[in-house]
Amino acid sequence: MPNAQNTAVVAKIKEKLTAHSGLILADYRGLSVKDMQELRGKVREAGGEIKIFKNTLTEIAIRELAMPALDDYLVGPTAIVFISEDPVAPAKALTEFGKAHKALEIKGGLIDNAVVDQAAVKAIAALPSREELVAKFMGQLLNPVRGFMTMANAPASAFARALQAVADQKEAA
Repeated sequence: MPNAQNTAVVAKIKEKLTAHSGLILADYRGLSVKDMQELRGKVREAGGEIKIFKNTLTEIAIRELAMPALDDYLVGPTAIVFISEDPVAPAKALTEFGKAHKALEIKGGLIDNAVVDQAAVKAIAALPSREELVAKFMGQLLNPVRGFMTMANAPASAFARALQAVADQKEAA
């Protein structure tokens, strides 16, 4: 029979899992407390949140929510990075921190209810952020409008330049 403390922790994990769009699992073995605080700050800036729970309690919460199993990744010391919206920014923060601190090892995760491995998390980190993609898309939408406006203004501009040339010619004479 589970004790009250473990039941409360499972409920907290389930709440986090339902409130967030995904998670990334990382092995933090070998990181100092200072390094871990730095990692928490970088992930928080990127829109994520790092929590550490017992693997067995996390497995129970995932099973109770009928989510895909992550048993292969929940081995050893595991930090869970909960992703609020865009998975790119937290994945980038983790991979950049992992480059500077070799002790951090990304295991895998669960993004949009699909299990992803370490390579997929690194591939997600290589993508541009959602804001960058929206900005590029908006730029592509504005290009035809900008071209049309330039073409529409061309006759008026040419006429104005011709008038100015005539005025300059008469002024010189």
